[in-house]
Amino acid sequence: MERIPILRMGNILLVTIQVDMHDRLAMQLQDDLSNKIVSAGARGVLIDISALDIVDSFIGRMLANIAAISRILDAATVLVGMQPAVAITLVELGMSLQGIRTALDVERGMTLLTKLAADSANGSGKASSRS
Repeated sequence: MERIPILRMGNILLVTIQVDMHDRLAMQLQDDLSNKIVSAGARGVLIDISALDIVDSFIGRMLANIAAISRILDAATVLVGMQPAVAITLVELGMSLQGIRTALDVERGMTLLTKLAADSANGSGKASSRS
């Protein structure tokens, strides 16, 4: 079965989606990522979707679900690399991707996750939702 790789970088998990997402693959990613957050003790999840040209409502919901599950497991989620057409489509579908912070690229996403982790450790829990 096809799987999306999940890389560990310290206490952050990096997911780079390089293939067209279909429903089964998105569900598998949700399961794999949930397990990896727990086994790695991750505090952050960075999902790079720069290779995706299309995100339908199901994939959008799965991304929001992944963020919700991550949050429950004490890990922040940052989505990076969103193409303008994908952002427009998500807005037109009425999807706000609740609980997912965004950044333009991986570097900014990593900076945001590092800031979120530091704020969480300091007890403030306040960080910008856009880097």
